[in-house]
Amino acid sequence: MGEGTFRLRVRGKRNKHRMIFLDNGAAQALEAYLSIRGDWDGPLFVRAYKGGRLSTTGMTPQTVRLVLQRRAAAAGVAHVSPHDLRRSCVSDMLDAGVDAVTVANHVGHASVETTRRYDRRGERALQQAARSLHVPFFGGPLVK
Repeated sequence: MGEGTFRLRVRGKRNKHRMIFLDNGAAQALEAYLSIRGDWDGPLFVRAYKGGRLSTTGMTPQTVRLVLQRRAAAAGVAHVSPHDLRRSCVSDMLDAGVDAVTVANHVGHASVETTRRYDRRGERALQQAARSLHVPFFGGPLVK
C-alpha cells in the first residue's frame, strides 16, 4: 500500500465484513482523527464527552446522524443524512469512472443493481459515453 493510504476492515449490515481503502483527503482526515483518538483496536469512531475525553465505545447511528446534522448546519447546509453521504460516495466514484462492480464492493452492496439505483449521472453519463466512442468518417456521399 502507498504511503498515506489506509486499509480498513468495515462491518456492514448483518455483521458482514469487507475491506475498504482510503486515500487523499479521506486518509489525511483519518490520520488527523487517529492522532487524537489513538491507534488501538476497537470501534473507529467513538463517543466524545464534554471536556474532550473519548470513550472506548462506538458511536450509535443516532449519534452519527446528530454529529452530521450539527456539522452541516455549521456549514450552512440544510438537510443532510448519513445516507446522503453514501449516495454522494457512489455517485462520485461512478463519475470518476470507477466500474459499478468495484463501487458495489466498496460500499458493501450485495448486488450491482443496488449500486445502479444510486447512479444520478443520467443523461450526462450517456453523453460522455457517446463522446468516448470514436467512429471515423472520411466524408463523401453516404448513399449512391
